[in-house]
Amino acid sequence: MMDNPFCFDWTTPFGLPPFGAIEAVHFLPAFVEGMRLERAEVAAIVVERREPTFANTIEALERCGAFLRRVADVFSNLNASHTNAELQAIARETAPLMAGHRSAISLDATLFQRVDAVFARRVELGLGAEALRLVEKTHKRFVRAGARLEPAEKLRLAEIDSALASKTTLFGQNLLADTAAFTMLLAPEEDATGQGVVTLQRSSIEPFLQLSPRRDLREKAFRAWTARGDNGNEFDNKALIGEIVALRRERAQLLGYRNYALYSLDDKMAKSPEAARQLLDQLWAPAMDTARREAATLQQAMDEEQPGRRLAAWDWRYFAEKVRQGKYEIDGEATKAYFSLERMLEATFWVAGRLFGLELRERTDLPKYHADVRTWEVWRADGELVGIFYGDYYARPEKRSGAWMSSLRDQQRMDGNMTAVVTNNLNFNKPPTGKPTLLSHDDARTLFHEFGHALHGLLSDVTYPSLSGTNVPRDFVEMPSQLYEHWFEDKSVLGKFARHYETGETIPEVMLSKLKAAANFNQGFEMVEYLASAYVDLEWHLLEEGEVVEVAEREAQWLLALGMPEAILMRHRSTHFSHIFGSPMGYAAGYYSYRWSAVLDTDAFAAFEEAGDAFDPAVAELLLRFIYSAGATQDPMALYQAFRGRAPETGALMRSLGFEPR
Repeated sequence: MMDNPFCFDWTTPFGLPPFGAIEAVHFLPAFVEGMRLERAEVAAIVVERREPTFANTIEALERCGAFLRRVADVFSNLNASHTNAELQAIARETAPLMAGHRSAISLDATLFQRVDAVFARRVELGLGAEALRLVEKTHKRFVRAGARLEPAEKLRLAEIDSALASKTTLFGQNLLADTAAFTMLLAPEEDATGQGVVTLQRSSIEPFLQLSPRRDLREKAFRAWTARGDNGNEFDNKALIGEIVALRRERAQLLGYRNYALYSLDDKMAKSPEAARQLLDQLWAPAMDTARREAATLQQAMDEEQPGRRLAAWDWRYFAEKVRQGKYEIDGEATKAYFSLERMLEATFWVAGRLFGLELRERTDLPKYHADVRTWEVWRADGELVGIFYGDYYARPEKRSGAWMSSLRDQQRMDGNMTAVVTNNLNFNKPPTGKPTLLSHDDARTLFHEFGHALHGLLSDVTYPSLSGTNVPRDFVEMPSQLYEHWFEDKSVLGKFARHYETGETIPEVMLSKLKAAANFNQGFEMVEYLASAYVDLEWHLLEEGEVVEVAEREAQWLLALGMPEAILMRHRSTHFSHIFGSPMGYAAGYYSYRWSAVLDTDAFAAFEEAGDAFDPAVAELLLRFIYSAGATQDPMALYQAFRGRAPETGALMRSLGFEPR
């Protein structure tokens, strides 16, 4: 450890990770040392002879593990964004070690006695609102981790957590490898997208499925895309799914719940699987009605081009794009010319300035882990540093697919003011040198979405790290990000920043009108494929029996019961459903959260519409105070009601989708 970068104070600007000095060989000993240090810190709390107090128990626990968190934050970011065989091997080795380490702390009987004693006296301690919230959250975390179990049950729970950590890590690594294993080279006459090669990254395959007239190639690519993790090879995830589901079920039952969904939802805004399903049910019927009408329209278009053929899943995107262009005369490639990455970054930052008084200043000299990564300082108008923002926008084989926000350092004020360091990762196709990165309309929206997550972390203004930023329930965490998407559609934003990358011409009004008119096009398809995944997620985690799981058969049964259209597949088949199987907890029994959050975000943006100004200062101030900066300092429903003045309503969501409730 003498030359390990994690053992020294980082003298880099803003205390950022010295990526240039950190090598794979440093991580395992740093994890081991971090666990040793945290065990010692916890032991000091356990042997404390004085009466348990907020300061010597709850606050002391908040201070534990700072070294280990620093190691884990850097490692998890690198392993997701810039992994290699060494990092993946370390992940497999450390996942069960970390799970066992956390279990040992959570299941320590003497430690829990002290936490429980403070919890029992919390009202009489005269604590502030945030400190009281920390006591309650800490106590609940211990209880949900099994602190009240008998010794033999605790031992089994620790074994389960270790196994889940290993198996979900392997699930994600299998998916990454199986995704990278497929490439389809295109001859010039086959290449309608100008890519030259099709990969299973969404940013590559979706444009191909939309634009390629070669039905045979669309089918080949689509089947490979939907078969990720289900190819009977060394990266097959089917057996892992059965094991993960069984372990989660056993874990929940040890803690007194009939199934994992009940356990998971007990700590969410929805509170119960029934409430989550009720939301899905409200959307399913109108989504199916819309999808049936869409399918009929697409079949008609297919009959004109390929008579006698029946619409299949690999045809949907192609004919949807044809109908979209015919109905709205929107040329996707022509539209991209107005959505360059540079302009859209300017737009996301400008909106943050208008709403919250932020300024982002790019730095080219800050430490980073890959040449493509960009860094910005984030400042308030009064000259106060908010934090550091990392943007990693391009797809790489060593980077997991999708788009996400993560944190290299959470904001807190427990011992001095510590600003946040957050990252956005996306997977845009990198253009040739000297060419601009042009985004689809959906890509640009995703850029806004992820920056909304980043703002949730950057603008956090709390005392305690476990209440900071995005450390909120899963069915609330998507609300700030989905809400931020609404400003992407605002006319003043598009009129200012959607400019042709060559001429600088503002996006034509007629094109904007068509984009707006087309906003709900294909919504039935998109909602059905999403809802199907959300239903299947719940079904996996509602299982109470211990029978062997057959993945394809289970999926087929559940989708048949839903009445799933033949030409629409789940957005995420189980074998590549990393949201729910790629981490020990993740979105398990919580994929519904995106639509739950959609109720909140559409209702929240309606507050600006009611004020008559998308940047109304008074509404923006409430939004900053109760949503973006509040973290988990209050119950999320209480925070939402404080912002909106009432409980959320579903009307805005239904109107935004063009759905009519039955």
